[in-house]
Amino acid sequence: MPRLTADRRHLVRFRLNGQAVSGEVEPRLLLSDFLRHMLGATGTHVGCEHGVCGACTVQIDGAPARACLTLAVQVDGAELRTVEALSPAPGVLSPLQEAFRVHHGLQCGFCTAGIMMSFDALLRETSRPTGEEVREVLSGHLCRCTGYASIVRAALAVGAGLAPDVGTVTPDA
Repeated sequence: MPRLTADRRHLVRFRLNGQAVSGEVEPRLLLSDFLRHMLGATGTHVGCEHGVCGACTVQIDGAPARACLTLAVQVDGAELRTVEALSPAPGVLSPLQEAFRVHHGLQCGFCTAGIMMSFDALLRETSRPTGEEVREVLSGHLCRCTGYASIVRAALAVGAGLAPDVGTVTPDA
């Protein structure tokens, strides 16, 4: 990476959910702010801004990362996935999203995007994770609403192939 100077903006180019994106950023701009405020990817939530809560988790080149601890300039040339990439089509839930819905793995939903991005990475790596592996991934996230048991059930259901088929979101659901 070339040496960056604080007195000017730097061009950053990467792929976001399969689409080429770019923008000029100050070297100190956080990835979470770039995604939310400049690119409109508001599914990436910002909670603690210290990397503790996990709400801002995205995938950078397939690995979960905290967007609030990553500078936008660090993702130049990378492949990024946010929670918006999980849905296979507008109005259609992925198996992971559907499992969260069916197993009541979310309440307020603030932490859900980050948790899903971590579980998505786990399920890509290990198609049938154990309860211990699921809890290990979940240990990097804070949820103040669910008590975690329903989140664990949802992730295990997907890994066991017990998740419902991908569903269509309807207004009365």
